Amino acid sequence: MPIRKTTIITAFFCIVKITLHLIADSNSGFQGDELLHIETGNYPSFGYMEFPPVIGWLAFIQNQFHSQSVFVHHIFSHIASLFILILIAITTIELGGKSKAVFIVLLCILTAPAFGRGHQLFQPVVFTHFFWLLSFYQSVRFVKTRDKKYLLYLTICVSIGFLTKYDILFFIAGLSGLLLIKSTRKSILQKDIWKYILLFIILIAPNVLWQYKQGFPVLDMFSRLYETQLDKLTIVGVLESIVISLNPLTLFFWIGGLIYMFRRKNNPDYYRPIASTIVISIFLLALNKSKAYYFYPAMITLIIFGSIWFEQKILSKRQWILYPASTLLVVSGLVLIPFGLAVLPLDTFIKFAKIEKKDDRYEIEYNEYYSKSKWEKTMGGLKTVYDSLPMDERKDCLIWGKHYSQAGGVNLFREKYEMPKAFSYHGSFYLWTPEKGELPKTIIAFSNGEAGIDFFQSFFRSVVSVKQIYNPYADDEKDLWQTIYICKEPTLNFEQLRSEFKTRIFE
Repeated sequence: MPIRKTTIITAFFCIVKITLHLIADSNSGFQGDELLHIETGNYPSFGYMEFPPVIGWLAFIQNQFHSQSVFVHHIFSHIASLFILILIAITTIELGGKSKAVFIVLLCILTAPAFGRGHQLFQPVVFTHFFWLLSFYQSVRFVKTRDKKYLLYLTICVSIGFLTKYDILFFIAGLSGLLLIKSTRKSILQKDIWKYILLFIILIAPNVLWQYKQGFPVLDMFSRLYETQLDKLTIVGVLESIVISLNPLTLFFWIGGLIYMFRRKNNPDYYRPIASTIVISIFLLALNKSKAYYFYPAMITLIIFGSIWFEQKILSKRQWILYPASTLLVVSGLVLIPFGLAVLPLDTFIKFAKIEKKDDRYEIEYNEYYSKSKWEKTMGGLKTVYDSLPMDERKDCLIWGKHYSQAGGVNLFREKYEMPKAFSYHGSFYLWTPEKGELPKTIIAFSNGEAGIDFFQSFFRSVVSVKQIYNPYADDEKDLWQTIYICKEPTLNFEQLRSEFKTRIFE
């Protein structure tokens, strides 16, 4: 009976979650980074400049539909988000939770804005959450049973997780916590641990070799990220962001879980080594000044323990508390979910969020809310400029997007508008630029703001600003305008441009 009840609860939350995601698909466009990830599917490889290869392999499959649909390019994200709920449920049961604990933990996940947007977009985030939790589940199974097959499963999971997003290294480092407890340390060291380490090295080797051949560009990206963003973060600021994005009401559960998993009285012996892995991962994330969203998979594990604590220690004495607690989470979710998922049409969201118009614009943080209309205007503007060119110039014309999202958007939508292909030297787009040959005599270029004219003038004798596209929803001044240029008489060829941008791809 308990198994059947937890299955029904999990199925219910899966249905609700996929319904919310499908509604969001219909109301939103693509977030900027998604346009890069979709483009990687046209160039499947063992590596990319900013991230490991799995996102490109998934994009390759989705791209076989030859679709510009948000839903099609979110298929794998939706599948992963459902498997995440299932994993959370079975891990909760594995750690001793029953139906009420499963209900609470899934309700916490559903009502947290962090797991709306993070599990919606076609980004490595949702897939690393999946592999982090799958790896966590395998570690729980190993600690409980000491069966070496779970070490094998764990090795495979963290290897694929590494090929999905490098931040799973924090989880892998956290596994050192198993060595701090005598019983688990003894079991691990008796299981020929070197074999699993060797298997991990073999599985990730293709990506590491790819990075080596490219000069480890991911390290340059991390360095740039620290200079521009991470170095400015504070522990208090990140903690505040975590509390808000996870829904402030879930603080009660994950703080309770943090304390409960270390209690010895009446708790299983296997709790302590598992708890050690979680705390070490969180500590290392904090030590490296990670953004709030890097903590999310570790926070899920805390919420799992918190739901078990709530079921066993609170509800066992006062069962009636389940009802007001659930009601508060549901009500808070109704308020917070639109800030993580585009479940409301844009105009309705503006009213719901009480966003006031300032200086002839609304400031909306998440660009997928308005990117559909933004790209319609952008492609329309580019089409107008392209059609204005003489026929002989149109024949060989290319489009240069200064940012990878701009080039990615053009390449996704260009067939509909009968436009030429776009290129960029930003991020992984650098890999796909021609290695040799002359540039066409006319290039249509575009960038955010007006500063792009200085950028393009470095490579052309003639750069003329011909059109500006206003974005009334930008939350940043630099995104208010997109400027389109006609560039002629290039001063460098493709080979020289690749040399010029070799160390500038993350500018």
